[in-house]
Amino acid sequence: MRKTPVKSEISGKVWKIEAQVGDRVSAEDTILILESMKMEIPVLAPCSGVVSEIRVAESDAVSEGQLVAVIDA
Repeated sequence: MRKTPVKSEISGKVWKIEAQVGDRVSAEDTILILESMKMEIPVLAPCSGVVSEIRVAESDAVSEGQLVAVIDA
């Protein structure tokens, strides 16, 4: 099984986590939503698979390029 990292494309705050560990996701499904400059920015699954790790919690600050989740593809 290939582990695919899911990274934040921007700096912001985790507003809401949409997927949980064990959830099956398709490419482009929303994993979590970031809030940055009063805008909501979804972090999307880069591939289909099963969410194996969520590395952040709601209200956490994240940096651009930070690993936020892992998908087993």
